[in-house]
Amino acid sequence: MTLLPLQAHHDQAQETLPPEVYEYYASGAGAELTLQEQEQAWARFRLRPRVLRDVSTVDLTTTLLGTPFSSPVAVAPAAFQQLAHPDGELAVARAARATGSLYVCSTRASRPLEDVAAAADGPWWFQVYNMRDRDLTAALVRRAAAAGARALVVTGDTPVVGIKRRVSGTRISVPDDSYLVNLERHLAGLPATAARAAAEQDPSATVDVVGWLREISDLPVLVKGVLRGDEAVRCLDAGAAGVVVSNHGGRQLDRAVPSALALAEVVRAVDGRGPVLVDGGVRSGLDCLVALALGAAAVLVGRPVVWGLAADGATGAAAALTALTDDLAHVMALTGAASLAELDPSLVVPPATGW
Repeated sequence: MTLLPLQAHHDQAQETLPPEVYEYYASGAGAELTLQEQEQAWARFRLRPRVLRDVSTVDLTTTLLGTPFSSPVAVAPAAFQQLAHPDGELAVARAARATGSLYVCSTRASRPLEDVAAAADGPWWFQVYNMRDRDLTAALVRRAAAAGARALVVTGDTPVVGIKRRVSGTRISVPDDSYLVNLERHLAGLPATAARAAAEQDPSATVDVVGWLREISDLPVLVKGVLRGDEAVRCLDAGAAGVVVSNHGGRQLDRAVPSALALAEVVRAVDGRGPVLVDGGVRSGLDCLVALALGAAAVLVGRPVVWGLAADGATGAAAALTALTDDLAHVMALTGAASLAELDPSLVVPPATGW
């Protein structure tokens, strides 16, 4: 299946979104070197296909933390989705439900968590920022757990928010009714400026938050933003159920290594102790195949889903997920793999050292 819908969604979003909204989603940190390298890194891998295998049926079903999904292509957390479409996170949750994909809802969601959970109508995870007001973090986590979240994904690579030169700061000015929609009920009538300050990231947070989040939610906790094997082990030793290899879509530390080049090291270090997911620059079934062959349990996609959302609401977001899933099934057949279990590192030739 052609992946032209993804490019068409991007082009339509760029044409129709207010320029400041498009730039908010599209921008990266610093000089955007990491942003540019994300997609290129996946394309540097080469494949060693097997031949004369029965691939008349290709099975993409998988299980994450005990929950079955129709596809290993999942929805990465992305903030303030109502900026892209009036239905925002509700539309993306519905798209994930329609395609049998994991949906990860952002702490910075612009629709109430309970409404997002109802729209998901199935398994979903909640992404957690450690905010300066720890009681605020705890309140959101407890609400997510009560609404049915199956796991927490704590973002570890954002002690402070990276500066995006394209948007002349860390983010665009988000209206209070979106920024505070899930926060204001927990802030005891604080004025908006004080409320926003309480909701900023806590730069003093340490790996100890993993155990704290498990304790207050009774949910498994994954750590997102891991690019090193030793850091993955440190997170697992602190009680994490798994990790997400990610550089935040190139939006945090410019010149951070692309996720594609960090994945294998993290998988080796984790050594089966928990699932390793990955995001960053995934734009095709071939990218997904490389990630899964290197040991990723699932692949999270962010911007392609946002562009689909902007182009056509839930239908567009679902089309993006379907395009990636169908393309993955196609290239799996071409490599002789009839199921995800048949994907392994022997299929992949890594790029030469010296990126």
